[in-house]
Amino acid sequence: MSSITVRHAELSDAAAIHAIYGGEQAFGSTLQLPYPALRTWEKRLAEPNASSYNLVAELDGEVVGQLGLQQYVQPRRRHAGTFGMGVRADSLRRGVGRALMEAMLELADNWLNLTRIEMEVYVDNEPAIGLYKAFNFVTEGQSKDFAFRNGQLVDVYLMARLRSSSSAN
Repeated sequence: MSSITVRHAELSDAAAIHAIYGGEQAFGSTLQLPYPALRTWEKRLAEPNASSYNLVAELDGEVVGQLGLQQYVQPRRRHAGTFGMGVRADSLRRGVGRALMEAMLELADNWLNLTRIEMEVYVDNEPAIGLYKAFNFVTEGQSKDFAFRNGQLVDVYLMARLRSSSSAN
């Protein structure tokens, strides 16, 4: 059985993260563009934003997934955050996304006290939608022509997970 470990991303992970988002499955399911520059990931990891948390998932010791959680800094939105995630194509459906989600929610709920986590997901990304629903994310709406992907405008669902104020403490 494969072992998945989630940890904070380090500068030395830049090449592995670059490879994840260099794959068509990852850039096609996110707002990333094809042909990402390695330097972009090196800079993100070397100069992190104080309200960003960058996690990686290792499968048998190899980085195959990445999740970035961004806590909003505006005072009236500090209770909320958003995230994006990518998993290397050859590691899909092996529990990597689930492990990243579990780690992100542990951080959000028990350390950052986030009561709302929101995100967008392409309406045709059924595996991701299923994963998010398994973690109590609900669809709050749909944005038409949200992003340009593969030559056409595509829609996204706006999804969020709310943690009630009674369970926030």
